[in-house]
Order: sequence, then structure tokens, then C-alpha cells
Amino acid sequence: MQSVSTEEPEPAATPAQPVRPKHKGSAQLFQNPVLERLSHTHIALPVAIFALTAILSMYYGLTHGFMSGLSAIGLFLVGLFAFTYAEYAVHRYLYHMPTSTPSRAKLQYTLHGVHHEYPKDKTRLAMPPIVTVFVASLLFFIFRLSFGSYAFGLLAGFTFGYAMYLFVHYATHAYAPPKNFLKVWWTHHAQHHYRQEPVAFGVSSTLWDHLIGTMPGKKAQ
Repeated sequence: MQSVSTEEPEPAATPAQPVRPKHKGSAQLFQNPVLERLSHTHIALPVAIFALTAILSMYYGLTHGFMSGLSAIGLFLVGLFAFTYAEYAVHRYLYHMPTSTPSRAKLQYTLHGVHHEYPKDKTRLAMPPIVTVFVASLLFFIFRLSFGSYAFGLLAGFTFGYAMYLFVHYATHAYAPPKNFLKVWWTHHAQHHYRQEPVAFGVSSTLWDHLIGTMPGKKAQ
């Protein structure tokens, strides 16, 4: 005799629901006042940390004979290129993860949903310094273990890309669009925030949106 299961099926994974952007104010993420304060940062701190990581990594690799001038340029460019995909993938697959459970929904909101709800909150446009230092250190160990002496050039390009991404992301939210070719970044990111959230995941580069097919539709621009 076939048994009948009484367990309810797992809910299907669904994408994070878009929120209505608020142009003023800031969300409270933590009840603990210390954690809440640490969740805010001035953009200059994380940009400086990643830029300094890039400079020190390149300097150390060159002065200790891990790479020559020409190879350093090549490794730097490869690391920078790798970052463009990492930026796209993290934004698309982690920050916009399916919110199939309350815990996943809470995690998604803490990581990124809060930014979509309060896109003009300048203090939450980058990770806090403590998290930034941890990420920079983690990247160093991952690159060193994975690529050996090549790590210094690759890490320099990757973290330089990270610093540029943070700067571009901050600029697109904090300043009015410029009246020149740089406006493409503002327009592209605005599509993601205000019109077509499931597309336009690139911030400092639209390369992977073009290659993977997540560019915004022309009718919605």
C-alpha cells in the first residue's frame, strides 16, 4: 500500500520583490546601536582601503621580484577584467538571491534590499571599514593560495577595480548625471533601480550585461 505524505512541499524560489524607493531617510538594520552605527560608512574609507591594497600589492610584487614590469601590467589587466565579472555575478546572484524563506529574505534585505529601498542613503553605498578590511584580507589569501607569485599583480587589478566600482556606484547615487559620455553609467544604473530591477547588474561596466543578455530594454528607457 502506497503511503501518503503529509509534509507540505517546499515553497518555490522566487526573486526578491522590488521595493518602492524612498529618496530620504535611512533604514534601521540592527537593534544593537553599535552594530547599527558600524553599518554606516563614509565612501572614502572603503575606496581608500581597496586602492591602498592595489598599490601595496603591485609595489610588493615588483620590488620582491614576483613579476616584471610587462608581466605586472598583464596580470593587473587580467585581475581588473576578472573583477568586472565578479561585480556582475555578486550583484546578480548574491545580492538579488531568490527570497524563498524568511531568513533568505532578511539576508537579502540586509545585504542589498535596504539599498534599493533607500538608494540615496550615502552612508550605505559601500561596506563598513571592518568588513572591507576583512574582504581585502580574504582576497589576498585566496589569490595567494590560488595563483602563487602571480597573486600580487592579479590582486592589484582586482582591488583597483573594486575601488573604481565603489567610486562609480557612489557617484551615480550622490551626484546628478553629467552632460557627457559618462552619463551612460548613471542611465544604466538608474534602469536597475527605478524601472527594470531584473536587468542592468553591471555598475562600473556594462560588459557582462551585453554578453549575458541583461541589458535594459529600449522601451523602458
